[in-house]
Amino acid sequence: MGVFFGVASKNDCVFDLFFGTDYHSHLGTKRAGLTVYGENGFKRAIHNIENSPFRTKFEHDIDDMAGHIGIGCISDGDSQPLIIRSHLGVYAITTVGRINNIEELAKHAFEEGAIHFLEMSGGGINSTELMAALINSQATIPEGIKYAQSLIDGSMSLLVMTAEGIYAARDRLGRTPIIIGKKEDAFCASFESFAFLNLGYDSYKELGPGEIDFVTAESVEVIVPPGEEMKICTFLWTYFGYPTSTYEGTNVEMMRYKCGDMLAARDNVEADCVAGVPDSGTPHAIGYSNRSGIPFARPFIKYTPTWPRSFMPQKQKQRDLIARMKLIPVDALIRDKRLLLIDDSLVRGTQLRETTEFLYHSGAKEVHIRLSCPPIMYGCKYLNFSRSTSEMDLISRRVINKLEGGECPAEKLQTYADPDTSEYANMVEDIRKQLKFTSLKYHRLDDMIESTGVSPCKLCTYCWNGKE
Repeated sequence: MGVFFGVASKNDCVFDLFFGTDYHSHLGTKRAGLTVYGENGFKRAIHNIENSPFRTKFEHDIDDMAGHIGIGCISDGDSQPLIIRSHLGVYAITTVGRINNIEELAKHAFEEGAIHFLEMSGGGINSTELMAALINSQATIPEGIKYAQSLIDGSMSLLVMTAEGIYAARDRLGRTPIIIGKKEDAFCASFESFAFLNLGYDSYKELGPGEIDFVTAESVEVIVPPGEEMKICTFLWTYFGYPTSTYEGTNVEMMRYKCGDMLAARDNVEADCVAGVPDSGTPHAIGYSNRSGIPFARPFIKYTPTWPRSFMPQKQKQRDLIARMKLIPVDALIRDKRLLLIDDSLVRGTQLRETTEFLYHSGAKEVHIRLSCPPIMYGCKYLNFSRSTSEMDLISRRVINKLEGGECPAEKLQTYADPDTSEYANMVEDIRKQLKFTSLKYHRLDDMIESTGVSPCKLCTYCWNGKE
């Protein structure tokens, strides 16, 4: 997915920048970077973190860094932050999001006067560099940010750091969050609302959709006010977000309890215990247990000292292997038991099928699966929720095509997304049989939305119903 963190302080900011960025390690998997500005100008470090935690890669770099302003990021893709020299001056930039029309915008940038883009190893263009080129085509940085965001098909939030302060810009429809923290001698801009709390900051404000603020050690100035329309990603609560995070006034952990509660309210399965697939499935299971009266248990324990994130490797086969290796069974809680297992989502089905096989192999009598979100019908166009190269990687779409005897027409997909249709029931039953679950139920979209406490018109639900 990718995240960022920025600090503007009256004193040296490197300590806060290092730990504030590190607190986002659950949201990025490939590369990370830190950039500071001080007496000696801009200083930057970027490392690959696919096989090592952020902290171990940067703990020596920060000994050589000093500055009162800094930005950091953890990314699934592009190397960043970048340091840019242009007619707007020298600045550092980091971004979060996805650009779907990147080739079109690159051509546009050439026509506007951009000379070249550095070729990345994969043959593509660094989207952060493209954003900088579009920003540089305007007279000021704020005008450039607004201009760039107006051209993007997708979503892009960013931090732009100058020698004077940091421009924090939330994407046009607020699909990802930016929270400002404040303490006596500093302000910070953060993706996650908890990342600055242990550093002595208090929550100051949350940027609205499309809002651009200029952050210094002394103040936060609104440069562009927020827009009216919002489409924040609902998966931030269901899957991405850390339990201690809060978005739009709703805490992640509390939302997951409510999801589990509402799942149980529509269920009547008999089981000996309810468990969550660690980590995000666990609070859903607690909510389910509290409502249903079925005891909560942990029939397997996640082993994280060496592989804290199952999605860290870039290859799906490696991620599936590591996900399987991490779950250590507790025989006494599995053997001869009827288990009800809750996971946050079902994308391809590989990991949950292997988890179920693992439970049967460990002696489980029944394995009932409950999902805390609806069937995923469409690949994410905004935040790269799934790494699927094709929507046919999604198990729901493969099953639908099987049931339809060929590619399903776009208009017919809505029938399968409706939980009150026979088509939906047939799809769920086919998935259940394929993955060898004793029973299978998904969360309803209306119930999931109600669990967030956020107005439905402010939530992005594209993955489930294709509506933007």
